[in-house]
Amino acid sequence: MSRTFNAIEVFEIAEQIERNGEVFYRRAAERFRDSEAGGIFAKLAGWEVKHEAAFAALRKQLAKEPEELLRVDPENLPVDAKAMAGLSAFGINTDATVELVGCKTQADALKIALQKEKDTIIFYTGLKEFVPVAVAVSEIDDIIAEELRHVRTIIEALEECE
Repeated sequence: MSRTFNAIEVFEIAEQIERNGEVFYRRAAERFRDSEAGGIFAKLAGWEVKHEAAFAALRKQLAKEPEELLRVDPENLPVDAKAMAGLSAFGINTDATVELVGCKTQADALKIALQKEKDTIIFYTGLKEFVPVAVAVSEIDDIIAEELRHVRTIIEALEECE
């Protein structure tokens, strides 16, 4: 018998992913504080905080909806929420310190950040499958659009490094 997920639980996972992203970017900003990339990582960390707050607000909004509307049968979905979160770039159990160990240059760190942002976009696209409330899907689309702007910011920074 499979476990039924609640949309609120899925948003809690998204909040954790954003917290992990913030930690990654803060550590990268510290490591490269004397470079242009350090400033970009600091901005990205701030944006992750805003995304976490947005997901928290959505979770609170969803808590007002009828329970039956929020239940999601995982057998009707391509993947389970926690497995999906584990696949996410910032995952639910990542360690930013370990991830940055191999980064010798700001370009190395930017390349990791770029991949993380792309993976996060994929994760949030899948997240919409877990949320039956149209307003929440629209909000997730807004966050995906912001993540795409993060990708552009990182690509521009990478182009200046190379």
